Amino acid sequence: MPRVELKTVSKTYARGAAAVDRVSLEIKDGELLVLVGPSGCGKSTLLRMIAGLEEITSGEIRIGERVVNDVPPRDRDIAMVFQNYALYPHMSVLENLAFGLRRRKVAEAEVQRRVREAALMLGLEGHLARKPRELSGGERQRVALGRAMVREPQVFLFDEPLSNLDARLRVEMRAELKRLHQRVKATMIYVTHDQTEAMTLGDRIAVLRKGTLQQVAEPDVVYARPANQFVAGFIGSPPINLFAAQVRRNGTGVALESSGVAIAPPASLAGALARLDGGTVTVGVRPEDLVLEAAGGGAIPAQVEVREPLGNEVLVHWTTPVGSLLSRIPGQVAPAVGENRTLHFASEKLHLFDPKTEQALDGSLS
Repeated sequence: MPRVELKTVSKTYARGAAAVDRVSLEIKDGELLVLVGPSGCGKSTLLRMIAGLEEITSGEIRIGERVVNDVPPRDRDIAMVFQNYALYPHMSVLENLAFGLRRRKVAEAEVQRRVREAALMLGLEGHLARKPRELSGGERQRVALGRAMVREPQVFLFDEPLSNLDARLRVEMRAELKRLHQRVKATMIYVTHDQTEAMTLGDRIAVLRKGTLQQVAEPDVVYARPANQFVAGFIGSPPINLFAAQVRRNGTGVALESSGVAIAPPASLAGALARLDGGTVTVGVRPEDLVLEAAGGGAIPAQVEVREPLGNEVLVHWTTPVGSLLSRIPGQVAPAVGENRTLHFASEKLHLFDPKTEQALDGSLS
């Protein structure tokens, strides 16, 4: 399978509004890359430009060694799966799977081989005679996937294919897609606004905001070392806690102070913080890193405002001097509403951002 390369690709509509702004990105041979971001960030537009359904304003798109800017969609050797299954209701599953191949005049023996192979891989072999109305939502989605698979394209493109499914079915289909990718080892580009889908599916994820690329990295890197405040807030559920703190010199080192609460910063950022003496930074700490036991980085007095039990754990909303905070606490030890406790966190778990640029102070991009 070939790689896909985007070089400073832009899409500008009337009145100069940029849907995609100078995005450069390489999708490796056999990789599953997820484009993720909020609604309107340009991820579907980017996917449609790769497919040839949307004309690019500037830049270059390569599939393999071929520049495809002016190549029609049918000649790009890609297959696209949309959130709308777009199955022919009057055709059986077999006929839906075979339709595209028969239109391309593929030999019938080859059509039957590819259809049976895809049906077996997707667990549809017992449904080939059924019409779409006789299938569940998950089965229809598998037919849409199978229709793309039988073409044996160079690249698979997925545009929010699971968004019409209920929560349980989405989890099942995510696992199916992951297994499918591991079996066929195809180059896949997947668009979603759901950060959980992005984290669980992608070999790498590319985070977009207002048409610009914010960070591209493996899911655990994006989570542990976000490039900026937007990425830190968008990736992670529940979202990261953010509050302002002032930089203070503390003997030979530096410390952070927020509403009377002293915070020991990560030792690795002491140099960067020393240059900001008297200035402010934005502190980020993830809900699972706020704990009830001493952790060696800081302590914040807090009172329980709201509890959200989730079985084995409880999401606890706290009122604190630095503002409202959210923590993820094991269900067995979660305090009651109105209870006063102290929240602790380890220094190395903190994320620090420049409040003006919103960039991570350590500048770690991967």
